[in-house]
Amino acid sequence: MKTRYKLLILLLLLGAGGTVGYKPAADYWKKRNQPTWREAETTRGTITAVVNSTGTVKPVLSVQVGSVVSGPILDLFVDFNEQVEKDQVLATIDPRIYEASVARDEAALATRKAEVIRAEAQLNQAMNDERRALALLEEDEAFVSFEELDRLKFSRLALEAAVTIAKASVDQAKANLDNSAANLAYTQIRSPVSGVIIDRKIDPGQTLAAQFQTPELFIVAPDMREKMLVYASVDEADIGLIRDAQEAGRPVHFTVDAYPDDLFEGTIEEIRFSSTETQNVVTYPVIVAASNPDLKLLPGMTANISFRVAEKKDVVKIPNAALRFYPELKHVRKEDRKLLEGEDWEKENDEQEAVLSAEEKAAARKKRSRRHVWVLEGEQLKAIEVEIGLSDSKFTELVSGDLDEAKKLVAGTKKS
Repeated sequence: MKTRYKLLILLLLLGAGGTVGYKPAADYWKKRNQPTWREAETTRGTITAVVNSTGTVKPVLSVQVGSVVSGPILDLFVDFNEQVEKDQVLATIDPRIYEASVARDEAALATRKAEVIRAEAQLNQAMNDERRALALLEEDEAFVSFEELDRLKFSRLALEAAVTIAKASVDQAKANLDNSAANLAYTQIRSPVSGVIIDRKIDPGQTLAAQFQTPELFIVAPDMREKMLVYASVDEADIGLIRDAQEAGRPVHFTVDAYPDDLFEGTIEEIRFSSTETQNVVTYPVIVAASNPDLKLLPGMTANISFRVAEKKDVVKIPNAALRFYPELKHVRKEDRKLLEGEDWEKENDEQEAVLSAEEKAAARKKRSRRHVWVLEGEQLKAIEVEIGLSDSKFTELVSGDLDEAKKLVAGTKKS
């Protein structure tokens, strides 16, 4: 009996001890499992939205210098990257056959001129014969017959035609000489513009054949220090923003791999309408102009471009990490749990957006500007509805909502 009482007392003591220690133990485990929140603070400042793209650096103009005549390259006077002036001789083709052609055509021209002189002399003689016959006819009709007069007249007419033909032959010989002289001049390859030799495609001793098409010998880029162009491809979804930026005169910034620490600035010079479709993605060429006084921008470089499409100053900025944060249901106060419980319904609507009408899609996208951020209220999280606007890589503009500058928002949990 005594043993039974002892056991009963022991059980009562253990129960009382458990009752007393339960609450501290429960509080301990609750505190231990409570997450440590990572917070981000709202600030005030400027938000600049950009559209990123890549492009290729090209000169404003690339003049291809070719050859009209054929022959072996005799001399080469310029090399890659050399600065040349307009009409400067870049190379010469062996001129011997063209000099011979000029000499032949000069001799032919001299022959044709001599033929003109001979024809004119014969014509003068025929005209004198005709005049003497007419004079004799006036003295006495018996001195000259009418048949003789006809012979003299038509002989004069024939010689007049011969003079005309001889003069035409002179013009033809001059044209042949001019053609040969032009071909001789073409043996000197001259630069049509002042610029930099960015490509050379010939070597001394190489033979050119220009019978079927003009061979390309050099490429000269003028005014490379004044301006270079960057050819970018911009997605059709962003081309409206690019056009707005062009109309507003906003600058464009870009970098090149050769000078990663240098930031280059340019302007949008042209948005071309010639679209390109690649794997169902439509892009438009956008031409950016930039100065190049140090010749750091070289043809063919790849540029990483940021178009400044919009800017808002002196606005409250929400950290993007706070907008991306979605808490677990157990950490949210009861009044806001319905927001998280509706997430599946919102995702389902997103998946069905493809079957919505244009009006419904526009309305759905407009609603996306209304979001929720979370703040710590006691031990639970409270939702605050906000309307957002412009975004950059780190912050988003607060359009409306119960948020002030320096407000601490929950952006995640800290790793223990």
